[in-house]
Amino acid sequence: MSISSSSLTSQLLKTLNPCLSPKTRILNLLTITPSKTHLKFTPNLKPPSFAHRLFTLPKPRPNPYPVRTRVQSLFTGIVEEMGQIRQLGPSQDGGFDMRIHSKTLLGDVGLGDSISVNGTCLTVTHFDTGLGEFTVGLSPETLRKTSLIELEAGSFVNLERALKPTTRMGGHFVQGHVDGTGEIVAMEPEGDSLWIKVRTAPELLKYIVPKGFIAVDGTSLTVVKVYDEEGCFNFMLVEYTQQKVVIPLKRVGQKVNLEVDILGKYVERLLSSGIVGAISSS
Repeated sequence: MSISSSSLTSQLLKTLNPCLSPKTRILNLLTITPSKTHLKFTPNLKPPSFAHRLFTLPKPRPNPYPVRTRVQSLFTGIVEEMGQIRQLGPSQDGGFDMRIHSKTLLGDVGLGDSISVNGTCLTVTHFDTGLGEFTVGLSPETLRKTSLIELEAGSFVNLERALKPTTRMGGHFVQGHVDGTGEIVAMEPEGDSLWIKVRTAPELLKYIVPKGFIAVDGTSLTVVKVYDEEGCFNFMLVEYTQQKVVIPLKRVGQKVNLEVDILGKYVERLLSSGIVGAISSS
């Protein structure tokens, strides 16, 4: 079954208790945590509920096409193209599928390839070069932890193929592993540039430093200032970048995917483990 005219959020709401408010219904579903031991189900549910299908692992199906096994898990944060969502909704396997129209990315695409969609590393499960479209799968955890839940048919998304050894490194090392989301709290023009201010959680803000790297919806950007007391940071988009990424198309109050610079997390890990102190004393 495919959904072509409504957002993932609206599809989830239709399956929940209509007596609850829309906000309560969607939060109830997305805050469900699967059992740590094993997934349980009630055999008497025919057909199974949507929430059960959402959090039950689908049975693997044989793939008629060879899947590439090359490691493709690193990006630069330099957006190659803005693609457009053509179709999204529940898949036959019980998860979600998102079909995206792309004009330039499908020249060398293969099944199993990694493509960053708004900064989220997703796997190509189907493609059609004639139609200029490819499909990626979305897991419940991806919907809970990223801003992709806000997408709908017609939405534009940032696209970037995984880095090759011969690719020029124009941005910074981006894994496509979203650390969390932020909320746009201000968008102010200055000349032909645009200031964007984003609020995020303290556990992410501690890794964000002035003049440091950050990936916002998969776009490699430089942090200008950090407002610790407000839980915010800001950055500026020049006119050229505004035309090439989806951030200016969003509104105040909408979410953006954030991936902080991995170097900061490695430094924190080393300091907390005591390795640095042990080396200094040896």
